[in-house]
Amino acid sequence: MKSSPYLQTAHQVLDTENVRPENGLGKKEIAERRRRFGRNVLRRSKSRSVWNILIDQFTGLIVYLLAGAMLLSFYLGDWTEGSAIAVVLVLNAAIGFSSEYRAVQSMESLRKLSQVKARVRRDCIATVIPAEDIVPGDIVLLEAGDIVPADIRIVDCNNLQCDESTLTGESLPIAKTNDILSGDDIVLGDRFNMVFKGTAVTRGDGFGIVTATGMATELGHIADLAETADAETTPLEKRLDKLAGQLIWVTLGLTLFITLSGIYAGKDFLLMVKTGVALAIAAVPEGLPIVATVALARGMARMARRNALIKNLSAVETLGATTVIMTDKTGTLTENRMTVVRLRTSTVILDETNAFGTTGATRPVETPNDPTQEIALRTAMLCNDAVLISPASATGTKTNISSAPIGDPMEIALLEAVTKQGYDQKTLFEDFPLVAKEAFSAQTRMMATYHHQPDNDALFVAVKGASEAVIDCCTDLLTINGKVPFDDKLHHQWTEFATEMTSEGLRVLGLAMKEARSENTAPYENLTLLGLIALLDPPRSDVASAIKACHDAGIRTVMVTGDHAGTAHNIARQVGLCRSDAPVLEGRDLHDVGNAAEHKREAILATPVLARVSPESKLDLVSLHQESGAIVAMTGDGVNDAPALKKADIGIAMGQRGTEVAREAADMVLRDDAFPSIVAAMHMGRVIFANIRTFVIYLMSCNFSEILIVGLAVLSELPLPLLPLQILFLNLVTDVFPAFALGVGEGAKGVMKQPPRDPAEPILGALHWMRVIIYGGLITAGTLGAFILAHTVFALGEQEALSVSFLTLAAAQLLHVFNMRASGSNALINDVSRNPFVWGALALCCVLVGATLWIPSLSDLLMISSPGPTGWMLVAGGSIAPLILGQLVHAFVLHKKIPAPETTTK
Repeated sequence: MKSSPYLQTAHQVLDTENVRPENGLGKKEIAERRRRFGRNVLRRSKSRSVWNILIDQFTGLIVYLLAGAMLLSFYLGDWTEGSAIAVVLVLNAAIGFSSEYRAVQSMESLRKLSQVKARVRRDCIATVIPAEDIVPGDIVLLEAGDIVPADIRIVDCNNLQCDESTLTGESLPIAKTNDILSGDDIVLGDRFNMVFKGTAVTRGDGFGIVTATGMATELGHIADLAETADAETTPLEKRLDKLAGQLIWVTLGLTLFITLSGIYAGKDFLLMVKTGVALAIAAVPEGLPIVATVALARGMARMARRNALIKNLSAVETLGATTVIMTDKTGTLTENRMTVVRLRTSTVILDETNAFGTTGATRPVETPNDPTQEIALRTAMLCNDAVLISPASATGTKTNISSAPIGDPMEIALLEAVTKQGYDQKTLFEDFPLVAKEAFSAQTRMMATYHHQPDNDALFVAVKGASEAVIDCCTDLLTINGKVPFDDKLHHQWTEFATEMTSEGLRVLGLAMKEARSENTAPYENLTLLGLIALLDPPRSDVASAIKACHDAGIRTVMVTGDHAGTAHNIARQVGLCRSDAPVLEGRDLHDVGNAAEHKREAILATPVLARVSPESKLDLVSLHQESGAIVAMTGDGVNDAPALKKADIGIAMGQRGTEVAREAADMVLRDDAFPSIVAAMHMGRVIFANIRTFVIYLMSCNFSEILIVGLAVLSELPLPLLPLQILFLNLVTDVFPAFALGVGEGAKGVMKQPPRDPAEPILGALHWMRVIIYGGLITAGTLGAFILAHTVFALGEQEALSVSFLTLAAAQLLHVFNMRASGSNALINDVSRNPFVWGALALCCVLVGATLWIPSLSDLLMISSPGPTGWMLVAGGSIAPLILGQLVHAFVLHKKIPAPETTTK
């Protein structure tokens, strides 16, 4: 079996690929390898096509029910009814298609259009080529600022470091070497002699040989995981399908029972079949898919205004059902930039309280007659390869070169902190000109620079490096009174200082100095310790409040990162994600999660911070939480997050710093990368579900009344009080527009103070069905009572009596919208009466219902005529009575059983 390249020497890899580093590959060999391995590109997941988006709009059990009713109407020759149902289906599809198509277009606009270039040596000549043309065996030249174009085994390097945060989650750059590694299972973040496709070179230079391209790279492996991860059906889709399933059985049961009862009673067979169609139309809420689509589309638009781009409609509501957020650390909870947070010398401690705030400007701290602070800060700036300004700007020359900082993120952070203390890099280097430099090496874990000093013949040697390495090389300590011997007691004390800061998750560097007669003097002997300086990738300032809001809403936040345990725990503690004594698990503790014992699974589920987690383990963690009944939202921006983003119930990617692989795998993209946008989106998701439940109750109570009216009339041998086409007209007019108004509420302020819904909770539970039955019964009593009085007591004509029942039902359903007010609200001034959309919907419906009387062709089609003074009196009484009785039931019965937050609209 072929050995992994990081377990071989560089020369062994070169021999295996049959290439010499000074020559590179030839044209013939390049062509042959391209045929064998293909282009150096990842399989790009296809965007949803226009056709697929359109087809998706015609799926769902309720849509299938409507389609079945349409086909049955056509089969029976009722072309008008069938065509009307077809219009409903087309209208619903158009609304959903336009919303989701706009989301796809927005995602396309987020793609990066730039093409990565690479410098390679081919035929003994260094040349620049597109990264996709690279083949295994190519010799690639690397320097600071490059994007690594493939997986590469390092042959030679000088002070080479790479930022692998998007691949491994490690926030700090990784020092690279060409040494051979040993071990059976070396994790990706510890393969120090490899650089990987998609990562960035932050420091140094070197060259190496390409060992893998395209989907064979580590990046390709993770992209493949994202493709094979199964996307979950959203909770809303599950609930709507369950509701539709319930409606199917109710529809078939009632239709067959009443139809067969009528036939058994001797009524005309064809009439009873048409009556069955009317009952089916009455049972199916034609407006439900339209209103649900509009409510979700409006929620999608609101979220877009809050910088949360939703890629599909059903994901909008999923946010409101979320019970667990699994979040990455680097760039999601933190700013993804190193910041100095503490400086400790023998006499002073500068930290967030007096100098080094993690956000905002810091201020110089003056300590009279104390040289330790000044020399320590000077050393941090001198012993540094980064620059805060471009060379052109330093000379005052106009240029198009960006003045952004250049160099290692840690060294940039040191320069920024020292600059904020009143030092200027250009001026300092003029006063202390650089003479020589000892580059950082993995062996010494230190670097040193030699400088001329003003008014001093000796060179100033500035040293910085890993705290333990620097401390071990020191023989003196600089104090306010000068140098003192660095004895064992001081050595132990400063080692404890470093350990204390490291335990807080800080990256600790030691600062030291010495004077030398020449640049040939050994840099790391007889040093004087100046102090310790600590850095941290600080938490975003807005994250703590967002996590608190999640906590108040009963949503657990779990950190899942590839970074070190100490760093992860420190950030989690700072943002309020966990207590200081909370447990932390590492990736090695998550092996074979799926087959773990129950007590281990429970321990993992209860752990708030998981560190050094691999992409495969992230997938297992998402599955584990889902199996426990949680609705999981996964946030992330790196390539390593993509598989879990796709597997989660809703994946949330970062739009600004997120990788393209992550954005494609996610359901939602944050354009501003702000964690609080997630909370705002979850608030909207909860509001949307509450709105959907409200208008479903409204629609189902209206439709239930239509079933009762027709069914009771058939069973009591009365004439049909409603015709099938009249029922369809009411379902599309008096049902849909008020339901629209109920579906666009802004939501209660306290909606995020409530715990998440039970993931198994249906849209309509037993108590909600009770509301449907009670309200539907009241509307039925008013309508059927008015019809019976018109037909028997007042002996109105057949068409006039039919008109009375039609107009009474229409008015009763319009007034019924006021029974949907929030529990405990005032009967007159409440969330419904204050909703301008409700009044607009009622006005429009009154016009449309009136048109059935004013437009002759519509009157003839629906068989409607003016009922006369007596008929209008019956209409008024039959429609107002259900409202009054409904308000009494609402006030004294239902509000005690079904509390509901008050909703408002803008």
